[in-house]
Amino acid sequence: MGKIKYKFNPESLKYYKVESSFRQKALKGLGYFFIFLLNASIGYGLYTVVFDSPKEKGLKRQISEMNLNIEMFNKQLDNIESVLNDMQQRDDNIYRTIFEAEPLNYSVREAGFGGTNRYKDLEKLEDSKMVIQTAKRLDIITRKVVIQSKSYDDLVKMAVSKEKMLAAIPAIQPIANKDLERTASGWGYRIHPIYKIRKFHFGIDFTAPTGTDIYVTGDGVVEKTESSKRGYGNSIIVNHGFGIKTLYAHMNGFNVKQGQKVKRGDVIGFVGNSGLSTAPHLHYEVLRSGEKVNPVNYFFNDLTADEYDRMIELSMRPGQSFD
Repeated sequence: MGKIKYKFNPESLKYYKVESSFRQKALKGLGYFFIFLLNASIGYGLYTVVFDSPKEKGLKRQISEMNLNIEMFNKQLDNIESVLNDMQQRDDNIYRTIFEAEPLNYSVREAGFGGTNRYKDLEKLEDSKMVIQTAKRLDIITRKVVIQSKSYDDLVKMAVSKEKMLAAIPAIQPIANKDLERTASGWGYRIHPIYKIRKFHFGIDFTAPTGTDIYVTGDGVVEKTESSKRGYGNSIIVNHGFGIKTLYAHMNGFNVKQGQKVKRGDVIGFVGNSGLSTAPHLHYEVLRSGEKVNPVNYFFNDLTADEYDRMIELSMRPGQSFD
């Protein structure tokens, strides 16, 4: 109950009870009400700052769980990347080496994603940076897995055709040369017999009498036969597939035709002295993926270890070539 107020009247020398009007009472009541609202608002604001609502607590708990799950997911991606990198290394350095295939190009394995922003919708999320980084890692790993899967498909095909590939690889000497005495000039810089200048010799020369049989060194198809009085003279190119070709030059004659299939050991022609040559011999080359390589590395079916070492020694002798 409110206090009763009195007012002193100096004229009558008496106290009179002060009565408030309805308007004054109403304004006073409103004043108290607004003060109450202000205090309540301030109190609620402080409460919400210091204490979380049940909904906020739930949302924060969900965000915390999500971040934990993303962190665990990233650790799993680390393990997957480690395994995938190991698979790629084995693919390039072991499996493809066995099948004499070129490793996958780095740009193919590491190809990125271009075009529009694939993660635009994720930018609206809380902790969007973490989510987007994880999504990118997942996309990149997925792409690498697809590429590796296709690579293994290729290796399976290589394995299926391994017998055919092994038969196609040049693996014997192109003329009968068991004692190796017919090895005249090998891979490397030699003195050209006609120009008398130091020139790189891309092959091996085998000396033999005119008319000596020349054997194809692996299964394949005769890609080209050429008769000429210059350069390689009468020559044959055999395509063995798998990016490998062999060249037989300065021949006296042919025993095969262009387009003919041949098997390792077939007689394809005869030793001669045609073209730019100074004596009867066979100039033999091996090409892999269009690049000339040392033929001495392809005699493994024909020589023992000691004979192979002897072949290398003879092929490296200095002096001049025959062509």
